[in-house]
Amino acid sequence: MNPVVLIEKKRDGGSLTESEMEWMIRAYIKGDIPDYQMSAMLMAVYFQGMDQEEMACLTQVMIDSGDTVDLSSIQPMKVDKHSTGGVGDKVSLILAPLVASAGVPVPMMAGRGLGHTGGTLDKLESIPGFRVRLSETDFISQLQEIGCAIIGQTDKIAPADRLLYALRDVTGTVPSIPLICSSILSKKKAEGTDALVLDVKIGAGAFLAGTEATYELARTLVRLGNRIGIETVALITNMDQPLGNTIGNWLETMEAAEALQGGGPGDLMDVTLALGSIMLVTAGKAGHYQEGVQILQHSIASGEAWHRFVRMAELQGGDISVLNNPDRYPSSKHQLDIAATESGFIGNIDARQLGLAAMALGAGRLKKEEALDYKAGIRLYKKRGDDVETGETLMTLFTDLSTIPDAVQSRVNQAIEISRRPPDKLPLIEKIISADDEVQFPYEDQ
Repeated sequence: MNPVVLIEKKRDGGSLTESEMEWMIRAYIKGDIPDYQMSAMLMAVYFQGMDQEEMACLTQVMIDSGDTVDLSSIQPMKVDKHSTGGVGDKVSLILAPLVASAGVPVPMMAGRGLGHTGGTLDKLESIPGFRVRLSETDFISQLQEIGCAIIGQTDKIAPADRLLYALRDVTGTVPSIPLICSSILSKKKAEGTDALVLDVKIGAGAFLAGTEATYELARTLVRLGNRIGIETVALITNMDQPLGNTIGNWLETMEAAEALQGGGPGDLMDVTLALGSIMLVTAGKAGHYQEGVQILQHSIASGEAWHRFVRMAELQGGDISVLNNPDRYPSSKHQLDIAATESGFIGNIDARQLGLAAMALGAGRLKKEEALDYKAGIRLYKKRGDDVETGETLMTLFTDLSTIPDAVQSRVNQAIEISRRPPDKLPLIEKIISADDEVQFPYEDQ
């Protein structure tokens, strides 16, 4: 086959056949197709999109490019969760041990943060010694013992996806919905999960801008997931303001720890319990949504969810002494309180701007190879709708930088809007999208 002919076909709006798709991806992996030609193909896909058949073919080729994990020995149904990325989103750290404590195995393959959104692996690696790379044997053994493990993508899992993502990252083609969907679902299928609950973010701090694009992404993920044999459901959740009260790796890990011990902020727990309950319903451990919530709340109250998290950290090499005694963790060299310049009510909180500010403090990266300051970040004391007085502390910035740049201080000040009247309440969770229906949230159980 001729790669130029295939590029032109896709450029002009045609659909690649299964054999054409397989040939091009395999040739690229072997090095027979250079980066510049694959870049042209990715750009053609970005502008022309892919139909359902093409996406399914691409996803299967990515799966077949490497190893798959056999989790048939793990019973009952295995359910994973994936978030499209947000600011302050530490839900995965809570959800994996929480759902596992309710009897549903959670094999979770997570990612790192890039840009203004944080990454689950980075948060876990803020625990000294925590290993996100496990052998398949250790992965399965841990799932058998405690029902959960959170790991990174190995070199042998969907290697085609890893190569394509690296190319997308430097060619401006990351926000392509077909490429996003095939990337996410190839890894989920290869890791051996039976079902998947998606947290698709909408709003200023979301990965994709715009309501229409967000809903298209959610619907496409659900259709494609079910097509390749993963029972898939999506929640549309709000990311106009950060989730919870912290932004930054260790800060968020500690907030997750507090949540597992019954002290999580309301918005964080609402999203976590919604996703977790649907995971239980999907696995047949709960008959309806409210029953699932009650089961999860009991797991937190009993201490079982916290026990699973600590044991997960221990099995993956983490120093659990800092989880049990956070005061042992090193402090940031510099802290700066940001005070309100007027009285009123907190209106808009720009999640994206705060995410970018945390990144500038050392909590995030522009390139994957950049080192992180795990302690860096932002702690919020006020959220949308809260009343505030002049001089009251809105947030604290943490960093090891010698000085906190004026640009960061300006960014965080501009990210917070104070109004004279309380703002309208925003729905935290908008809809549940399944293969058969779209339901407004909250909904009445049947």
